[in-house]
Amino acid sequence: MRSLLHFTFLLCLATPALGELEYRLQPRQIAENTWLLEGSTDDFDRKNGGNIVNTAFILTSAGVVVIDTGPSRRYGEAMRQVIAETTGQPVVKVLLTHHHPDHVLGNQAFAEAPIAALAGTNQLLREQGDAMAENMYRLVGDWMRGTELVLANEVLEPGVLQVGDHRLRLLSLSGHTGADLAILDETTGVLFAGDLVFYQRALTTPNSPGLDVWLKDIDTLAALPWRLLVPGHGPVAKDDTPFVQMRDYLGWLDMVLNDAAVSGADMNEVLRTPIPERFAAISLTRYELIRTVSHLYPTYERRVLRASEG
Repeated sequence: MRSLLHFTFLLCLATPALGELEYRLQPRQIAENTWLLEGSTDDFDRKNGGNIVNTAFILTSAGVVVIDTGPSRRYGEAMRQVIAETTGQPVVKVLLTHHHPDHVLGNQAFAEAPIAALAGTNQLLREQGDAMAENMYRLVGDWMRGTELVLANEVLEPGVLQVGDHRLRLLSLSGHTGADLAILDETTGVLFAGDLVFYQRALTTPNSPGLDVWLKDIDTLAALPWRLLVPGHGPVAKDDTPFVQMRDYLGWLDMVLNDAAVSGADMNEVLRTPIPERFAAISLTRYELIRTVSHLYPTYERRVLRASEG
């Protein structure tokens, strides 16, 4: 009994009281009638409640468009309150950029609104959503209390979506997860790139179909007539610096994995690859390199094996 009481006491010390679990979201206006809720570039933990993501909302003449809903029901509710205080208008559309948990587990707070996603995104949510939610509970604890997976209820097609006085160009890409939505608000020139763009934060690859695919998506996004770039993680930019960083980083990862596979290196050797100095300021590079090697290196090994057999 004494050991159990001691463990409970330590757990209480390590876990914030429920009253302290407030996201305190601060909306920042980045363009006319457009606000950003910027997350940190850290990894998920019990201190940040999973708030490592950029979400946004746009006030149109028809109501509010929400872009991603955050990592938990609690986040979604806080976002809903911020939207009400900032705009005083109803939410008329929620757009999900992809299926990863930090972008969609706030859906419950918007369950009565149309929640739209690419067909591939909803399929991935059906296949992986519950497991991702369970993992988030393990990572951030009580911040997730009451959070349940809510699927999109509308299927998006690439093209133009007119919402009130805003013309939104929807792009269906695939480099990050296989089903990635990017949104260019042609009315303001703001490009919401989702997790196709990480800036000053190392990219994640658990569902990527290939770094070559991702690089092509970067070229597609960079060629759009955007004026302000909102990455899925990291600060906004008015120039192409995030695209330059993404191309450099993706190219380096591809070279590392390919050269290691050609040389016959085992995975443990690849995990110890030195991080170039030019990436030193990017958050979580070592951590994400380890994850990327585990996700993608077997594919490079198989490719080299097939080439040698052919």
